Amino acid sequence: MGFNVAIDGPAGAGKSTIAKAVARELNLIYVDTGAMYRAVALYMLREGVDLADREKVAGKCPEAAVTIRYEDGVQVVFLNGENVNAFLRTEEVGEAASVISPIPQVRKNMVALQKSLAAESDCIMDGRDIGTCVLPDARLKIYLTASSDVRARRRYDELTAKGESCELDKIKADIEDRDYRDMHREESPLRKADDAIVVDTSDMNAEEAIAAVTGLCRSAR
Repeated sequence: MGFNVAIDGPAGAGKSTIAKAVARELNLIYVDTGAMYRAVALYMLREGVDLADREKVAGKCPEAAVTIRYEDGVQVVFLNGENVNAFLRTEEVGEAASVISPIPQVRKNMVALQKSLAAESDCIMDGRDIGTCVLPDARLKIYLTASSDVRARRRYDELTAKGESCELDKIKADIEDRDYRDMHREESPLRKADDAIVVDTSDMNAEEAIAAVTGLCRSAR
């Protein structure tokens, strides 16, 4: 294994934004594991699968072929040959991904892909179980977090900036519900790895958080 960085933490803590920026700064491959699960969730939504029916989701999982390519340094997620990057960041897909991600068959497929990507190149990977399950031997493990109030406000500002109508209280409730599901699922629950460094971004802006994580990566390299 080369130089791998594992970043875990709850939804809305800024994992993807920070990991992308650090990857550019340090010339690492960025692997957005959440996008992989979102691609599977998108397939299930398109197929009209009842997400509460775990057996049905598991049975349909082999039909959702998710692959990753890097084009001009950007991760592009393909679902059955279609570039689906533009469809992965809706609230509906995010919620669906949180529901299906604990299903063993879904996780098995995604973890195998994630491990192979890490074995091929120096990378920074973010998700819920990277340091505890996917890359337990990563050179650096970071647990990135922020209060639910701050995470909800960030998401609210992001959506309103796009002109989308939303309610702050509902966003916060959804985030806290997602936290609970992620932390209490049977398969690879969200938790801090014993040797992970905690970075709380509640009182940081994006630039400060990126600088903090970049510094940790430089020290570990």
